[in-house]
Amino acid sequence: MANYYNEQIKFEMESSPLMQRIAELKERDYADKDAYADAPQDYADAIDSYHKVLDIVGDITANIIAPNTEAVDAEGPHCENGRVRYAAKTYENVQAMVQAGLNGVTMPRRYNGLNMPVTVYTAANEMVSAADAGFENIWSLQDCIETLYCFGNEEQRQKYIPRVCAGETMSMDLTEPDAGSDLQSVMLKATYDEENQCWRLNGSKRFITNGDSDIHLVLARSEAGTRDGRGLSMFIYDKRDGGVDVRRIENKLGIHGSPTCELVYKNAKCELCGDRKMGLIKYVMSLMNGARLGIAAQGVGISQAAYDEAVAYARDRKQFGKAIIDFPAVAEMISNIKAKLDAGRALLYQTARYVDIYKALEDIARDRKLTPEERQEMKKYQKLADAFTPVAKGMNSEYANQNAYDCIQVHGGSGFMLEYACQRLYRDARITSIYEGTTQLQTVAAIRYITNGFYAGVLAEMEQQTVPAEYESIMARIKTMTEAFNACTAKVREAENQEVLDICARHLYDMTGSIIMSHLLLQNASKSKDLFEQSLHIYLNHAETEVEKHAKWINNMTPELLENYKQK
Repeated sequence: MANYYNEQIKFEMESSPLMQRIAELKERDYADKDAYADAPQDYADAIDSYHKVLDIVGDITANIIAPNTEAVDAEGPHCENGRVRYAAKTYENVQAMVQAGLNGVTMPRRYNGLNMPVTVYTAANEMVSAADAGFENIWSLQDCIETLYCFGNEEQRQKYIPRVCAGETMSMDLTEPDAGSDLQSVMLKATYDEENQCWRLNGSKRFITNGDSDIHLVLARSEAGTRDGRGLSMFIYDKRDGGVDVRRIENKLGIHGSPTCELVYKNAKCELCGDRKMGLIKYVMSLMNGARLGIAAQGVGISQAAYDEAVAYARDRKQFGKAIIDFPAVAEMISNIKAKLDAGRALLYQTARYVDIYKALEDIARDRKLTPEERQEMKKYQKLADAFTPVAKGMNSEYANQNAYDCIQVHGGSGFMLEYACQRLYRDARITSIYEGTTQLQTVAAIRYITNGFYAGVLAEMEQQTVPAEYESIMARIKTMTEAFNACTAKVREAENQEVLDICARHLYDMTGSIIMSHLLLQNASKSKDLFEQSLHIYLNHAETEVEKHAKWINNMTPELLENYKQK
């Protein structure tokens, strides 16, 4: 039987020395081994558990979700009497994941979770996305429970987390008709009901993924008279209490299986999550960082599907007496898809590992005081996760779009026909560079790490990695790219012009991602030549071209030239 748990994902589960530290921290030095039958005894046992869970995910995605995808895409969800009804095959997908126990993946065992690292959950996300990016939006929103776990009280954890682990769905209700990227403008009203000793929500939300879910995390304005982020709090809404209706489901270009809803709150009962006034400042940032890593995984999954579809078609399609995969023009497109896929995946899992270490230490800190060494470790990996997440999200979503585009091109005229999956991948990919923060907003999140020299420090550390003698020339080429990046960063800083920085930011961001991924692919190829050497050579050629292009653009930019970019 087919299985989406491929060798490249397996490599990411085992290759990094960080995985052992992640397992030790997540398992609290394997403290659960005597209390829970499924808890690992040691690192080898933990890795074996990760492989077994991901093998199950790979089986379900390949043999249930993927075969259902086209039917789900054609039918889509429906809005009936203020409620969402999924496409018929979506219910089969949900049931398969629930029956396999694949909910609450990262939650502790005391709440009936699997207690798996974020890295494992990310791999599952990738495979689900490769099968159906729309369904991934439904299944992966279980990750919202992380925010409730981190900031809710113990009573709320006991009440809600086991329900999510049992298969109930979640959503994060943030955006509104007049508050998209600018969440400070959220105006959904939260008022305290003194008589019933609870909070009430009134207003509307728009573009809410899986908006008719069982449990919602809602950003609302709790402080009367405020109009900025300091007046916003986070609330938990339980669908069982009623008070929220689906006004309509958006008619979207892609991800048809995922209902994107406009919601109306009418005196809906809810609970405050965490502290008042911290909704946007603290809790949404936690939600968004998790969501952005999820979209990075979604982008990699779509790229994997694009590669698989392109290869299958190119091997089967004959022109001029031979398979089109043998034509250099086609082979180049497919090779570029694979190189970007492998590079993006390397970045995705490196980011997930950084997230794992800091979040595990953060969790331990809730139970005991961290040692000075642990506090330093948490600070280090939190900063790395914060710096890498916007790059992983932005670069992988852009690559998903490019790879889906090239997949259609490999198909030629057939790619424009609805009966081929490549057109669905193209439609599904488009949203990845828009939602959970556009690529432009990922650039905003990353630019301070460029201008303060943080990424330059990361790249300098990467240059100290030992590589096989045969790859020393590749390391030298990456160092040359880094020199160009550092020179461009210095030029932009020296301009001391905010407008110049703003317009150059995306170019610096793309250079950053290209160089980091070149390093990561080099590290992977050094450990597994068979899996990654071909992609390393192809991606390096691509990265050098990109860095040279962006460097030339930045070096040509002056305040005078900037005036030409202003729309009159």
